[in-house]
Amino acid sequence: MEIGKEHNASTVTQFLLLGFSHLPNLQGFLFGMFSIMYLIILIGNSFIIVITRIDPALQKPMYFFLANFSSLEICYVSVTLPRILFNIATQERSISLLSCATQMCFFLMLGATECFLLAVMSYDRYVAICNPLNYQLIMNPTKCIQLAAGSWLGGIPVQIGQTCQIFSLHFCNSNQINHFFCDLPPILKLACGDTSVNELSVYLVAMLFVAFPFMLILASYTKIIATILRLPTATGRAKAFSTCSSHLLVVFLFFGSATVTYLRPKSTHSPGTDKLLSLFYTIVTPMFNPLIYSLRNKDVIAALRK
Repeated sequence: MEIGKEHNASTVTQFLLLGFSHLPNLQGFLFGMFSIMYLIILIGNSFIIVITRIDPALQKPMYFFLANFSSLEICYVSVTLPRILFNIATQERSISLLSCATQMCFFLMLGATECFLLAVMSYDRYVAICNPLNYQLIMNPTKCIQLAAGSWLGGIPVQIGQTCQIFSLHFCNSNQINHFFCDLPPILKLACGDTSVNELSVYLVAMLFVAFPFMLILASYTKIIATILRLPTATGRAKAFSTCSSHLLVVFLFFGSATVTYLRPKSTHSPGTDKLLSLFYTIVTPMFNPLIYSLRNKDVIAALRK
């Protein structure tokens, strides 16, 4: 089903998602493993959403953003994982141009939301630790809703534009996507002609949606750590560090793998590395987030016991 190089974009009506087809003997194992991961992600994040809604002790801005984050993780994973399971179960690897563009668009929009939401959560911790007397005033319910809405909606126009730009290219190199979902690097590889403008646009958007929020998070945590170190008691320092450490861990897991994927040169991309990194920030990190936030948080553990 591969399409010859002499054909133009109008010939390509569908792509083939190769996914894990190079591991024919492991299809059953992969299906079982991804099914379990999806269940853990759905149950773990749903649990956090429910517990932050029903427990009076968790009616704080920090847990409002955590519930938003858990909702996002469910949506984010649901863009890619059901398709992976379908491809493995049916061995039907074709995906229409429109379905591929839709998947990529939602993936990029939700990825941008994740970057913004992690930055907002670090700002919340910054206000709580560096300006505790005015915390309730600054992080009032209206401000929290505005910050959450901005995170959810902020990336939509840019990512729709980027998806339209990518899918207006001519695809004549092949119709085989050596990946398990429609992501930017493998799609750009299939485009013929000069794609340098598109690559530049991917870099600029990644700088805006990945590097800029990450810089804000680093700035917040620089001030947070400086404030914590000035606290008079060891107990106070330990408590402040424990509320921030789980968020920092999630930040480095997500931003580390996403940065390596989108901000490294095209020449260094290899299908194997891309798949491994993508698995990390699309599935592995969302699976560990509920564990990181619940097991490292005394309020959530107390709510659990109740």
